[in-house]
Amino acid sequence: MSKGRALVTGANGFIAGRAIEGFLKAGWDVRGTVRSLKSAGPLKDALAEYGSRLELVEVPDITAPGAFDVALQGVTAVAHLASPVSLQFTDPEPVLRTAVNGTLSILKSATTVPSVKVFILLSSVTAIMRRVEGPLVVNESQWNDWAEPLVAELGNKTPGPAIYSASKVRGERSFWQFRDDHKDSIKFAMTAINPSFVAGPPVTTPQTPDQVTETNAFIWDVLTGKDIATAGVAGFGGVQGSSGYVDVRDVSRVIVFAAEHPDETDGERYLLSAHFAGAQAAADILREAYPDRRGVIQTGTPGEGYYPGYKFGGEKVFDSSKAVKASGQDFIPFEKTVLDTAKAFEHLL
Repeated sequence: MSKGRALVTGANGFIAGRAIEGFLKAGWDVRGTVRSLKSAGPLKDALAEYGSRLELVEVPDITAPGAFDVALQGVTAVAHLASPVSLQFTDPEPVLRTAVNGTLSILKSATTVPSVKVFILLSSVTAIMRRVEGPLVVNESQWNDWAEPLVAELGNKTPGPAIYSASKVRGERSFWQFRDDHKDSIKFAMTAINPSFVAGPPVTTPQTPDQVTETNAFIWDVLTGKDIATAGVAGFGGVQGSSGYVDVRDVSRVIVFAAEHPDETDGERYLLSAHFAGAQAAADILREAYPDRRGVIQTGTPGEGYYPGYKFGGEKVFDSSKAVKASGQDFIPFEKTVLDTAKAFEHLL
């Protein structure tokens, strides 16, 4: 018997694919929204074993008023994952507008659908992380205090990662403001999930290297022999390219947990960042796992740029203990993330 129907927006996304799979495995039916059904073939094929339990529908413009009115009918849980995701943005205005209006559009529609019992927003650690001098333990009580002022100052000259960060701050703040403004009429629980960089094997296997997601690029780059110093994306405040990472399957697991425990997760934010690592750590793992590619995978400086066990250390520590305690489950080991992802890319070598 189904636990209900979950609506997952942005179904073609890297995290959304695993979230949809997570809901299906947990016994939910899923309705996923995509901008165009023509693009949804690979996702449908990857999850074909679930048959009619997965339905995909078009929502061409998530910012349009009433865009989700039809898609929300009969839905119990909403996982809103559709939002601009890139570290290469150049124009902040449309990115911020989409992050806010897309969230408000679906929230407004959800308030008119009695079946909705829980609403989960995919935010980001960048909506949390502040810039301070000296040691900092990053947790859910904090808010990013630098990205929006930087966008206001620099406009179209703002670096892409700062635009992305500002969009996540703006989007999540609008989410909680909506809750405050409609607290007497909202009948569903509201939860935010704030992951750091998300890595791990995708549900839909990339058919070309340019389909590798930005946050998995450090694994692909290392596997194909790129210079470790320039592999993948730059870390937020990390050392030698290292930053916080969490497995996409853990993000999926916590999203499903939030949907299934609304009394516990209502009004909460959950920071998800399991490991401090990056390209050098991936190289050390992959050189051992792929001895036939040791002539390709760069050596770099083994053991540098990360701490034993890929734990957080130094001046910035991401504290994800709240999510571990709530869900009763620890995170997937970093080695497994790297090796499972590399295996998903082997056919591209």
